[in-house]
Amino acid sequence: MSRLRTIAVVAAAAAVLAGCSQNPLKIQRSACPAVAIPTYAGDVTLFKPGTEANAANIDVVAVMTNARETCSESAEKLVVDVTYDVLARRSTTVGARSVALPVFLSMVQGGNLLVSKKIGAVTIAFADGQDRAVGHGGGRGSVARSLATLPDEIQKKINRKRKAGDLDAATDPLADPQVKAAMRAASFEVLVGFQLDERQLGYNVTK
Repeated sequence: MSRLRTIAVVAAAAAVLAGCSQNPLKIQRSACPAVAIPTYAGDVTLFKPGTEANAANIDVVAVMTNARETCSESAEKLVVDVTYDVLARRSTTVGARSVALPVFLSMVQGGNLLVSKKIGAVTIAFADGQDRAVGHGGGRGSVARSLATLPDEIQKKINRKRKAGDLDAATDPLADPQVKAAMRAASFEVLVGFQLDERQLGYNVTK
């Protein structure tokens, strides 16, 4: 489940429980970073050398898919191991060929703050006579558990029992600006994708 969807579900649960005289449930959030492939970074197109970047000159096309994460938690740190597949297709099937595609793995805080970034590569091996091949990649990211944990006072605001007669009984605790800011600061995400050059990025945006 994506982080945005998780927050939406939590908000809905809070609204349902707000008018109850007792709140038997506590809103839970996972501190583990989710993994996502950013828009425009999930596919890459290589063009034949010396040609313009258009569909007639495509050499290799690759798509990143099946991104998965495994989170290992300790008292001090959250470690996320990411794996994914790369599905590739080439325009000519003559001869065996290996293609190294640059990829990145970034840790992002609050949706827009880049914490770290690693550059690597995934190698695609085409067999002679084959126009399709599959590669596999992965990486690891980590974040201090303290940074991904909501402060106690924020947790209390979110999970405080509300009675029907309270002034804020119908108020969604997640709408509180202080709560929203704290949740944003404690939200981390691992982004993986192809490391594109300007021409490749421009092609992805306009195609």
